[in-house]
Amino acid sequence: MIRPLLAITSFIYSLLQRYAPSNIVLRWIRSRRGLKWGVPAMLLALPYLGFAFWCSSVAAGGGPGWLNLLVLLSLWNAMKFIMFGPISLIILCRVRAKELDERRDGEKVSELALN
Repeated sequence: MIRPLLAITSFIYSLLQRYAPSNIVLRWIRSRRGLKWGVPAMLLALPYLGFAFWCSSVAAGGGPGWLNLLVLLSLWNAMKFIMFGPISLIILCRVRAKELDERRDGEKVSELALN
């Protein structure tokens, strides 16, 4: 019983990682080229928050109850973007420090080769 549930869950996870727009953007931001866009990408949380507010007001005004699921999904996506902004800065600092160390090591090797 657990094995089919695990298979279905992993299938849904892989589909969402591949095709959900927020996951595609976050995957690009995690790349080396995209790390500098982590903080500006936090602004993408604003449309998600606005959509969540709109869906919740429609649902509270007598709209269909399934809009509450869209509220949760929108809030989750907004939270992902808000949290990944500072995380991307930390990752960017680590990557730049590693690149600086590699550059310094490369200069030391070239100096030793010249001597």
